[in-house]
Amino acid sequence: MDFDDIDLEHQVGGKVYDGRVAGRLGRYLRPYALLVGVGVFLLVVLAVLEVVSPLILREAIDGQISEKRTDRLAMLSFLYLGALGGIFTLRYIQSVLMNYVGQRVMMDLRMELFAHLQRMSIAFFDRNPVGRLVTRLTNDISTLEQVISQGVVQILASLLTVGAIMVVMLWLDWKLALLMYAFLPPLIIAVRYFAWTQREGYRQQRAWLARINADLNENISGMQVIQLFGREEENLRRFDRRNQGLLRANMMVLTWYAIFEPTVVLFGAMTTAAIIWYGGGRALDESLTLGTLVAFTQYMQRFYHPIRDLSDRYTTLQSAMASSERIFQVLDEEEEVTDTPNPRHLAEIEGRIEFRNVWFAYDEENWVLQDMSFTIEPGQRIAIVGATGAGKSTMMNLLNRLYDVQRGAILVDGVPVTEVPQRELRRHVGMVLQDPFIFTGTVEENIRLRDPAISTAQVVAAAELVGASTFIERLPDGYQAVLAERGANLSTGQKQLLSLARVAAFDPEIVLVMDEATASIDPETEAMLQRSIRQVTTGRTSIIIAHRLNTVRLADRILVLQHGQLIESGSHAELMARGGFYRRLFELQYKDQDISAAGV
Repeated sequence: MDFDDIDLEHQVGGKVYDGRVAGRLGRYLRPYALLVGVGVFLLVVLAVLEVVSPLILREAIDGQISEKRTDRLAMLSFLYLGALGGIFTLRYIQSVLMNYVGQRVMMDLRMELFAHLQRMSIAFFDRNPVGRLVTRLTNDISTLEQVISQGVVQILASLLTVGAIMVVMLWLDWKLALLMYAFLPPLIIAVRYFAWTQREGYRQQRAWLARINADLNENISGMQVIQLFGREEENLRRFDRRNQGLLRANMMVLTWYAIFEPTVVLFGAMTTAAIIWYGGGRALDESLTLGTLVAFTQYMQRFYHPIRDLSDRYTTLQSAMASSERIFQVLDEEEEVTDTPNPRHLAEIEGRIEFRNVWFAYDEENWVLQDMSFTIEPGQRIAIVGATGAGKSTMMNLLNRLYDVQRGAILVDGVPVTEVPQRELRRHVGMVLQDPFIFTGTVEENIRLRDPAISTAQVVAAAELVGASTFIERLPDGYQAVLAERGANLSTGQKQLLSLARVAAFDPEIVLVMDEATASIDPETEAMLQRSIRQVTTGRTSIIIAHRLNTVRLADRILVLQHGQLIESGSHAELMARGGFYRRLFELQYKDQDISAAGV
């Protein structure tokens, strides 16, 4: 099934305004309650000034100009200008204040979301594409910043201004005010309808944007494979489909907004025309003063300006509601691997490992490991072999608690790993991956992973121990040489040596060498890596996983897996003499060589 056919992350449906989501957003405003309070106070003052300035104009017309007096005209003009100047100044201060609050809230929320992602188990990242998570941390949170700095408070300001204007107009002339109110019900219906349609557009916008980010991340990371297999045209077509989807979602939002804005302007024009027609007639028969009519026309402008603002802010609010749902959906994902409330600590460990009747499945009842039991004594070097999919890598992930077992237990020095804090457990377990991850930064930073507890001398000693110092010292800046993203400027063997140096620098009691760390390299480099592995594993409890059986000669004991079950155990010589599954694997791999020459 093509990714474009997948449901848009359950985007369809939902409320236009979700009080629960708004309440959760309010929690992030609490640390800045004083600043928000000042901002709200300024809004109240602004609403008062918006209402007062037309009254000043009305008094100047009715109390001075109509009566051909000028004794207070200069003062009223000064007050009118002062009110407008106050509106400008307070609006500027309030805008800066709320933008500051919005930026701080955005930073706090992004930090919380990133911290939450770091606590999630590997299974979570198996289910969620990188591009989708990047969208949550960037675009969605930026949208929330807009709603805090320009949305919620501005909506409150507009509502205060509209409410105050409605009250004052009733006080000035209730008949003229009721004429204006007659236009409000159809306007409210239009606002609600446009808001609903835009909410759906924003949902689709976010979904398509997440797809594009995921697609970009995957395609840029895999550009070498794409070019080698000539898939540029097909990938371009797939990317175009996603772009077209985002274009349609954007046009949906823009189309309805383009209709909404003129609709509000039209209602304003119709209302103003009705007031001039009805109020002008009353002004001629002197049942309404000219100043009141002028004040009403000004109030009409000031009434529909906040209404237009409300449409803009409401649009922002719809976008924020859609983004909030995405963000809180991630934050509400429960941690599948958690520390026990009363943990047991392993300050120092000997390195005894026991798998006791372990059952594990990534998917329910699709067992990857079945009733797995064995013990590794401290300092032993164990090799695990078996066909692809036998469960070798899964065992190492379980030992590190990247996943938790469904049945049975894994123990280190007699303590179940589920009772040990994850950070503490992983501090005692070092892992060498088949494809070592190299971060952008210096060689030294990659070896010690920016841990200040590991000194430069320890970094150098670790590199010398595994033989990585030879190539590091040939680099232009040595240990301060800057490595490209994912170690693009290093060979496969060099990246594996850095990974081994990383383990040596952290000096764990247990070492895991996973998934054929010596794969895809020349024999000379492989021999060097084998020596490095021997150096790292000496004196430590070690588990080595390999498809190529010549690497298992390092082991004191070999565990043979088949379909998630332990079927054989013993030394290389013992297993070869037994003539079982292990011997068949060995003979299959070296069928074109003399077995005795291969090391039997």
